[in-house]
Amino acid sequence: MCAAGRRWGRRQRALLWVMLLAAWEAAWGQLRYSVPEEMPKGSFVGDVAKDLRLQLPELSHRGMRILNKGRTQYFALDGKTGHLVTAERIDREQLCRLVEKCALRCELIVEGEMQVYRIEVEITDINDNTPSFKEIELEERISEMTAPGSRFPLPDAHDPDSGRNSLQSYELSGDEHFSLAVQTGPGGDQRPELVLAKALDREEAAFHELVLRAMDGGDPARTGTARIRVTVLDANDNAPVFSQAEYTVRVPEDVSVGSTLLIVTATDADEGVNGHVEYSLKKVSDRTSNIFHLDSESGEISVFRILDYEEGDSYELEVQARDGGGLFDAAKVTIIVTDVNDNAPEISMRSALSEISEDAPSGTVVALLHVEDHDSGPNGEVRCSLDGDVPFRLEKSFDDYYRVVTARELDREQVSEYNVTVRAADGGSPALQSSAVLALRVLDVNDNAPVFAEERYSARLAENNAAGALVLTVRATDADWGQNARVRYRLSEGRVRGAPLSSYVSVQAETGALYALRSLDYEQVRELRLWVRAEDGGAPALSSNVSNVSVLLLVVDENDNAPQVLYPPPALAPRWSEAGALVAKVVAVDADAGQNAWLSYELAKATEPGLFRVGLHSGEVRTARSPLARDAARHSLVVVVKDHGRPALSATATLQVVLAESVAELLAELGSAADEAAAPGEPAVSLTRWLVLAVAAVSCLFVAFLLLLLALRLRRWRRQQLLPPDSGALRGVPVSHFVGIDGVRAFLQSYSHDVSLTADSPHLLAVNNFKSEINVLAQDSHRGGALLLCSCKDGVKELHVPRQEIQIKDHMRLFIPSNYGLISRN
Repeated sequence: MCAAGRRWGRRQRALLWVMLLAAWEAAWGQLRYSVPEEMPKGSFVGDVAKDLRLQLPELSHRGMRILNKGRTQYFALDGKTGHLVTAERIDREQLCRLVEKCALRCELIVEGEMQVYRIEVEITDINDNTPSFKEIELEERISEMTAPGSRFPLPDAHDPDSGRNSLQSYELSGDEHFSLAVQTGPGGDQRPELVLAKALDREEAAFHELVLRAMDGGDPARTGTARIRVTVLDANDNAPVFSQAEYTVRVPEDVSVGSTLLIVTATDADEGVNGHVEYSLKKVSDRTSNIFHLDSESGEISVFRILDYEEGDSYELEVQARDGGGLFDAAKVTIIVTDVNDNAPEISMRSALSEISEDAPSGTVVALLHVEDHDSGPNGEVRCSLDGDVPFRLEKSFDDYYRVVTARELDREQVSEYNVTVRAADGGSPALQSSAVLALRVLDVNDNAPVFAEERYSARLAENNAAGALVLTVRATDADWGQNARVRYRLSEGRVRGAPLSSYVSVQAETGALYALRSLDYEQVRELRLWVRAEDGGAPALSSNVSNVSVLLLVVDENDNAPQVLYPPPALAPRWSEAGALVAKVVAVDADAGQNAWLSYELAKATEPGLFRVGLHSGEVRTARSPLARDAARHSLVVVVKDHGRPALSATATLQVVLAESVAELLAELGSAADEAAAPGEPAVSLTRWLVLAVAAVSCLFVAFLLLLLALRLRRWRRQQLLPPDSGALRGVPVSHFVGIDGVRAFLQSYSHDVSLTADSPHLLAVNNFKSEINVLAQDSHRGGALLLCSCKDGVKELHVPRQEIQIKDHMRLFIPSNYGLISRN
C-alpha cells in the first residue's frame, strides 16, 4: 500500500508539472497540441478558450481568429465552443518529408486586445503507407564467373511513414543460390544487397527468379514486394570506375531550366559490350527525380525544373555506372543550392483600426503587422519603416510582429485622413522591398470654438425701413466637423431708449442674418451698437472671445421732415430805412440732418416786388431799396423755406411789414396790422389784445425813461459845476447826462431801429445792432457836440463827436461819420 501511495504521489507531481508547463506556455503566448494525421475535417485539436482562460461569450465580442502560416488553412476556431479543430485532412508525409518531428504553426489573433498567441500542433504519424519499390520488376545480370560471396546492390524500398511505421526490414525468397544482406548507411537507412551464396552455372540455369519483400513496423505491418530476375552471363572481369567517389557542385537557385550542372564520368577497362558504361540514378526520391535529369550515355546532370532555395537548399544523388557485363560502380553527387534574393518581404495586416479619435493619447495601437521574408541570411533580414512625416511610429512586438502606434496627438483640423505606408526592405543587393497602406480616418472632437470672419461689422440702413428688412449677415466658421462645426448665432442682451435690444433687431440662428424688427427713425435713434455671439453644436457647446463680434448699425437720414418756421412776428420798419436795412429774420428748423437739414430761403410773394429781399441762407429780410413815400404802409411777404433733400420739402412763412414815419405811427400801424391779422379767427383776436397791451406798457416805460433821463442829466450838470476842470476825462459830463436806456433798447430791438435822435433832445438813444454796444449816451453842451461813453468788447471808451460833424435829418436820425470806427453794422 505504501508503494501504491508513492506511485500515486509521483503521478500527482508529474501531472502538476505538466499543468505548470502548459500554464507557463500559455502565459508566454504559446500553446502546443498534437493530432494524428489523416483526421477528418472538424476533428478536435485543443480547447483554446480553456487554456487561455477566456469566457465563451467573450469570443465573439473580442474578435478572435486563426491565421495559418502558408497558403493552406489547416486549422480553424469554433466560435461556439472555443475549440481548435482541423480545417482540412492533413497528410504528414506530404507536409514533412524526411522530418522526424512534423509540427504546424498558426497564430491566434485577439483583435479586441491586440494580442497574438502562437499555437504549435504536432502531427503524429499513423501507418497509412506501405513500403514500395520504385520498380517492382528488377533485372540483374551476373556472370557465371562471379565468386560466391559477391554482393549486388538492390533498390531500396521507400516508406513515407516515420518512426516504427517506417521501413523496418527486408526478406528474400526464391532460390538457394542467393541470400540477402542488409547494410546500414551513414544516415541510418537500410540498404539491401543481393549476396551470391553459391556459384552460378549458366548451363545449369540461365535465369533465377527471386522475390524481395520490404516490411514496416506498424500494427498491423504493411509489406511491399519486388520481383528480381537474375540473368547468368558470360564472364566480365572489369567493373566501371568513377573518376571521383563524391561530386559536389554549388548552383544558384535562379539557374535556368535545362542548364548542365556537372558531368560524372566512369571508365571500364573491358571492351565491347562489357566496356560500354550506362549511368543511372539510384536511391533518389520522387521529388528529386522531378528536379534533376541524368543522361544515361554522357553522365550529364541537368536541371529539369526551376530550383527554389526555400524548398530545398541541398540535394544528394547516387549515380551508378554499369557496364554491359553487369558490373557497376557508384558515386555520390551533392548539389548545394545557394540563395538568391528573389523574395520580397511580405507584409500582412493581422489587425488594424479604420478610424481613431483625434484626442487619442500618444502610444495608441492602430495596427498589428506581420513581416516575413522567405530568403535566408542577409537576404531574409527585414527592416521596416513608415513613409513620410506622419504622427505614427513602429514598435517591435515579438519575432516578426510590429505595432503601429500614435507618436503624438492628432489634429483632425490639420489632417482628417492618413494613408500610412509601411515599407519593408530586405538586406539583399539590390534590396527588395514591399509596402502596405493603412487607411485611417481621424474622428472629430469638439476642440475649436467658432471664429468670425471679421473683427467687427458695420452696416447702414435708411430710416423708415420696412419691418423685417435684412441689415447684414455675420458669418463665423468652426474648424471642427459635422455637428461640432454647426454654428448658431444669438444676440447679447442690451437696451435702446429703455426698450430691449431684441425689439429692434433679431439674428437668424442658423444663417447669421440680422433683421430690423421695426421701422427706425433717424431723429430718434441714429445708431445701434450690439454684440452677436456664435456657438457651435458640440456637447458642451464652445464659445470664446473671438466668438463675439460687435455690430454697428448706422441709421441713414432720409428727407422725411419738412422745415418748420419758428420766427418772426409782424415786423416794423422806418420809412427812412436805407437799402439793405434789416427788417426781420425768418428762423426755421428741420428735424433731419446733413444735406436734408440745409435750408434756403426765397421770397415767393410780396405786396411790393423789389422793395424787400431775403437772404438765401440767413433768412434775413432786408430792404432792397429805400422806401418811397408812395409805398404802402403795410406789406405782406411770403417766404418759402426749402431743404436740400431729394425730393426737397418746403414750408412758407407770411410776414407782415409796416412802414411808418414816427413811433406813434409805428404803434398805430402795428395795432391796425394786429387787428387785421386777428380778423380771420378768434384766436388771433386774443393775440392782438396781448400785443396792444404790451405796446402800451412799453410806451409807458419809455415816457418814464425819458423823465428819468432828464433828472439824471440835471443832476450830472450840477455835479459838473462843483468839480474842478482837470478832474478827469469825464469831469465835464454831468451825472444827469448819463442815462440807462435798457428798456428803450429792448423796445427798439424788436423793431430793428438803428439810432433815433431829435435835434434839441439832451439824450441819445442806441440799440444792440452794433458789434460795439453803446450803453450810455450823453450830449456835451459845453463842447458843442455829443459825448458818447461806450462799453465795448475791448474796454470802456470815450467818443466825442463835434456838433458840426453830426448830421440831423428830418429831426429824427443821427448820422456819425465813419472815420470814428466805433459804431459798425453786424
